[in-house]
Amino acid sequence: MSTLTRSDQVRRIVVVLAEVFCVVGTLVGVGVLGTEVSSTSGGALSADATLIAPATTAFSIWTPIYVGLLGYTVWQFLPRNATRERIRSTGWLAAASMVLNAGWLLVTQQGWIWGSVVVILALAVTLGLLMQRLHREPARDTVEKVLVDGTFGLYLGWVAVATCANVTAAFVSSGVQLGATADQVAAVVVVLVAGALGVLFAVRFGGRWAVAAAMAWGLAWIAVGRLTDQPRSTATAVAALVAAVVVVAAAVRHHRGDAVAQAPSRRRSPATA
Repeated sequence: MSTLTRSDQVRRIVVVLAEVFCVVGTLVGVGVLGTEVSSTSGGALSADATLIAPATTAFSIWTPIYVGLLGYTVWQFLPRNATRERIRSTGWLAAASMVLNAGWLLVTQQGWIWGSVVVILALAVTLGLLMQRLHREPARDTVEKVLVDGTFGLYLGWVAVATCANVTAAFVSSGVQLGATADQVAAVVVVLVAGALGVLFAVRFGGRWAVAAAMAWGLAWIAVGRLTDQPRSTATAVAALVAAVVVVAAAVRHHRGDAVAQAPSRRRSPATA
């Protein structure tokens, strides 16, 4: 095991501080210390603001994400974990994601809708880089798979969908209206782009179930919102459901491909033993 360096010590403390900041930002965003996100920015981020807004229940995914981030913060602080190269290469990105998360909530409190777009895009890129680095080396055990790969997989998948919703909300709040039909066409294009992004993640990051599940969850709740709440749009709902299925199918296809690739080596192993 590598020696715990000064850099390791600084990084793990920064992660803890970032988690504390994230918790404070969350308390602001849920209305304990500030205004609920759905009521900020003139309601631009509420569940009925745009055709790409997920139904309110979709946001319950933050519960496992936040619990996972707390667990990760404790786990990464342990010396035996802090000295691993996998954690060294991702710890700063994890801290940055927590700061950006809280930053997004604080920016929305000010009603800066386009500022929130900049922050959430930075968050999405940060999580993408983090997942790319995690993909270089497999998790060592189940705990690491859950607290690291699982947490940040959910985080990335949800933020990818939320970014699409955030950008759309910014355009709508700025007065961009294409007309009833054109708005629905644009919404269909956006959710299909989200589905394509899910396919790209499956290819780049090994068909991670957490990423696919979070994206499918967000897309499915966009469909529910458009079928049960205003603004209604059957076309957007159908496209969102199709995108959700495509994202999951891409992950399934990747794992089936891995299973097929591994089968010949398993069959040969008795003969070569």
